[in-house]
Amino acid sequence: MTETATDADGKADVVIVGASFAGQALALALARMLGSELRIVIVDRGGPARADAADPRAFALSHASRQMLQVLGVWQRIASEAQPIERIEITDSFLEAGVRPVLLSYDNTVESGAPASSIMPAAVLGTALSAAVDAEPSIAIRRHSEISGLATDAFGATLALAGGGVVRAALAVAADGCNSTLRQAAGIKIVGWHYPQIGIVTVVGHERPHEGVAVQHFLPGGPFAILPLKGRRSCVTWTEHEDAGRRIMALDDATFLAEVDKRFGGRLGRLSLEGPRRCWRLEMHLARAYVSERVALVGDAAHSVHPIAGQGLNLAFRDVAALAEVVIEAARLGLDLGDATMLQRYERWRRFDSAVSAATFDALNRLFSRDVALLRSMREAGLGIVDRLPGLKQLLVNEAAGLAGEVPRLLRGERV
Repeated sequence: MTETATDADGKADVVIVGASFAGQALALALARMLGSELRIVIVDRGGPARADAADPRAFALSHASRQMLQVLGVWQRIASEAQPIERIEITDSFLEAGVRPVLLSYDNTVESGAPASSIMPAAVLGTALSAAVDAEPSIAIRRHSEISGLATDAFGATLALAGGGVVRAALAVAADGCNSTLRQAAGIKIVGWHYPQIGIVTVVGHERPHEGVAVQHFLPGGPFAILPLKGRRSCVTWTEHEDAGRRIMALDDATFLAEVDKRFGGRLGRLSLEGPRRCWRLEMHLARAYVSERVALVGDAAHSVHPIAGQGLNLAFRDVAALAEVVIEAARLGLDLGDATMLQRYERWRRFDSAVSAATFDALNRLFSRDVALLRSMREAGLGIVDRLPGLKQLLVNEAAGLAGEVPRLLRGERV
């Protein structure tokens, strides 16, 4: 809902800074599980959410993320737009290679037979989350608002707003992205770096059907992923050396499409551009702490990882599910929602998994982006070994599906 009497007095139980995918999903999880018991305020610098049909991004939503969205009543709104990934194929070759042999291929299903991941357009997911949040009477949204200060004490957190006024709550959650204002106000430092690479994304149409196959071409400039969308369309997400990537982004449409086609290797026939292209500089960072006094971090505010495995949003939804479970259990026991012991439980739950994931994706990018003959031979041998071990491939699928480790109940498809 928009700003109403729900937070007219500037008081809430939980205040979430940032109407990101993670921020809205967390607000929705708390509202759907606790109803009118909880007052939630979202503070966001943007205006009313609008569907950005020109947004070319797409997410590889894991089976676990899908189950959480089902519990929250969001998946039912967007299921028709989801393209299940039936199979994944991996190659490692030169850009000019005339033939790109598939070194690793596996069916992308969990033991129940459900797809381990599905491709979802970002605009579709964002619109559905915003509509669901707007319909919740216990959620108030303060738009065009930024925080200018944070003060915490034994009883709550007070967020000063740049345009005047304050919001006070037992718990403040930073869901405002890589350059999180709330994280900085809480004094939480990060460790990380920028890669000498950029990410490029666009949507293409193709002559032949993709048959639900996702492809990861490991090329010297970085991974080039073909993610199947509904119909004869695919989202292209590729990593390129920064200088080369900037030159590619500056090309006219026809020459840009020729660069895309060169990386497709004629796989799906004639290509056409179906939308705009976007790029962003790649970085990796981890917050040194995920919590401080009455503050918790989720999503990009806590961690930003290389997109090589397409797991950024799934990691954010793991944060959401874990923090929601901790807060909901505390609320039902009548405990302080900003209690340090409760927040430390959340941090223990999520920090190690995020650190391991970030380190793994960073290592894979460094390994596969080096065009050295010996390394290429070792990579090909390693992928070939994995391809002959069905048990190991299933472990990889389960990990990508979000089913490994201590899985929060929402990600298991259960109400909290």
